[in-house]
Amino acid sequence: MNLANKLTIIRIILVPIFLLFMALNKPYSILVAILIFVIAALTDKLDGYVARSRNEITNFGKFMDPLADKLLVTSALVSLVEYNIIPTWAAMIIIGREFAVTGLRAVAASEGVVIAASWWGKIKTVIQIIAIIFGLITLVYNPVYIRYITYISIAAAVIITVISGVDYFVKNKKAISTTH
Repeated sequence: MNLANKLTIIRIILVPIFLLFMALNKPYSILVAILIFVIAALTDKLDGYVARSRNEITNFGKFMDPLADKLLVTSALVSLVEYNIIPTWAAMIIIGREFAVTGLRAVAASEGVVIAASWWGKIKTVIQIIAIIFGLITLVYNPVYIRYITYISIAAAVIITVISGVDYFVKNKKAISTTH
């Protein structure tokens, strides 16, 4: 178990802790939840850097890192829907894309093809995290301009998420067409 994989496991462990503080629904608990979310999001960047810089890319990391990201983003989106910060349809588009791309990767992997993260996928993750952070901030600090930034960033996240999903399927259509 290398350091990058440990960071991924920490991110997974932080998800239920994040949800616990969200469920407490007090200003201090939401602030703690925001801090936990930011720390967890930073571990995503850090674990990838550590794995590449130490040449310690593992099959565990290839599978668990994207799963940890999806758990973190999905838990935050569902929380924001529950608190009426973002619309359900926006969260479902984002979550649906995650399931679709995960399915595409699984099909490709069954054919021995590895689908690496694309530039669009990386941009999508950054925009989603920014949108989620602004959404979380509105729970404790809610002036009009923060709400507008939240709406705009969620809209951008949905648009980039769709573009990213289409990009994965277009670029990897051979992985789908070669399956039986």
